Amino acid sequence: MGVMGNPMKYSMVLAENEEESPWEPLHVEHGFKKEDSTLTVFYPNSYAQVLSYRTDDKGILSTMTYNLLPGRRDGLTCIVLIPSHAKTLARKGWSKRDIKAYISEFARVPFYQHPYSMGSFVSEDTSKIAPLSPSDFIRLIPNPEKIRLIVAGGPENFMGIIRGSSVATSLEDGEVRIGMVTKKIELPANWDKLVAKYKNVIPTYARY
Repeated sequence: MGVMGNPMKYSMVLAENEEESPWEPLHVEHGFKKEDSTLTVFYPNSYAQVLSYRTDDKGILSTMTYNLLPGRRDGLTCIVLIPSHAKTLARKGWSKRDIKAYISEFARVPFYQHPYSMGSFVSEDTSKIAPLSPSDFIRLIPNPEKIRLIVAGGPENFMGIIRGSSVATSLEDGEVRIGMVTKKIELPANWDKLVAKYKNVIPTYARY
């Protein structure tokens, strides 16, 4: 149980806009076939909706790197891009791997602002990365594999930045495990009949 809890652990759900995405979808990155229907679970710690500085590739990338705040967050970072931003980056030759590497390299803060300087609970060996001066800049996400990019939403000029917390799924072996869990959805054999039967059902929340 958390002291205050986090509503996003229960109430934030989004659908990846695969049709408008120029890149392979998230579940394919996780080893599934493109035609598979999947569900991915991720433990977020904070969410920010950010207005992009500009609509070209440099503006979009700058918005990502300059809005990652330091904190005790050694977990996964998930950036939600709208289709137009994703297409702009793809047209300029940016792949998902390129973007992750760029963010990892250029999202930096002075060492004295970084949780490493305060001995926060992180999995990396901080003794090997401390700079000579507290004012020297240090990367917020040294490992680009701790970044995920998802294309979702419609036409606008915003992006979402979701930061994961330092979450240990098992402490027995002293290992800190982070990340997303993706499972394939197996629909029942009579799925089409069920859809037809309940297509006019109005969810309770839609009445208010």
